[in-house]
Amino acid sequence: MLVFLAVFVGLSAGSAFAAGAPPARASATPASAVAAQGNSEQAPQPAATPEREEHTQSQKAVEITRVFGFPITNSMIVSWIVALGLIILAQVATRNMKSVPDGAQNFLEWLVEGLYNFLEGIIGAHLAQKTFWFFATIFIFILAGNWLGLIPGVGSIGWGHQTAHGFVIDQPLLRGANADVNMTFAMALIFFACWIVWALQEVGPMGFLKELFAPKGETTGLLKLLMVFVFFAAGCLEVVSILFRPISLSFRLYGNIFAGENMMEAMAKLVPGLGWLIPIPFYFLELLMGLVQALVFMLLTAVFTLLICQHEEAPATAHD
Repeated sequence: MLVFLAVFVGLSAGSAFAAGAPPARASATPASAVAAQGNSEQAPQPAATPEREEHTQSQKAVEITRVFGFPITNSMIVSWIVALGLIILAQVATRNMKSVPDGAQNFLEWLVEGLYNFLEGIIGAHLAQKTFWFFATIFIFILAGNWLGLIPGVGSIGWGHQTAHGFVIDQPLLRGANADVNMTFAMALIFFACWIVWALQEVGPMGFLKELFAPKGETTGLLKLLMVFVFFAAGCLEVVSILFRPISLSFRLYGNIFAGENMMEAMAKLVPGLGWLIPIPFYFLELLMGLVQALVFMLLTAVFTLLICQHEEAPATAHD
């Protein structure tokens, strides 16, 4: 698929270049046409009107500074703020635990209990006890990162230059944590490592290989030999699919958040003077999108874990 896409893009770029290239052989031009062209070149040309400079969000995070040679980007700062805020919330909520919770403790218990019951109904009680720490953390972190990126000032305060149409931000001080593909890819790789560990713990190395390549069902004779070949080929395709899961998980989250940032910027610049009003309805859309993307990332990773960890003789059942 990637090779086909690369070939298609290369061919389309080559055809565009060929279409825009001038012809190698010019046709003959009459002398009168040449004289008329010379007179037109000597005539004064109208002044070119300044075009509006198009500015879009950078596809990669901007380096703000370096600490001992280590680059610090604007998305890293936001991710640290999110992590610090979640740590402070957990410390405040669990400092003085009460039998009848209130305030921050009540909110945190409601959030954790709701997520646990939700995951338990999907992957079962056994896997929920083993993997809940990861799925709950990844959901809360992605959700907080998505919503923090919508706060006014994130992406709109930084260094830039003055143009005829106003001030343009070239290097924002802050940027959404999940609008950086490095962050989303790192989370996907961490899940991939945990997925391998959980699979080996649940089914073992041989069970892991049987889940991928062994034929399913009861067959005999020549049909069984055929099924062995079919399931082995399907297992090879499954291995390729597993290797591409971190890429699909990371780019799905990054692409949606990055597209949301560009949409908000486009709405803010749609009508001059109303940049504070027009994006307001889209803020609610992005709030919903931030929740949906956090939920999708958590659900996909949970389902991937369930598919490899469930035992054939005792499949996981939903818990009411």
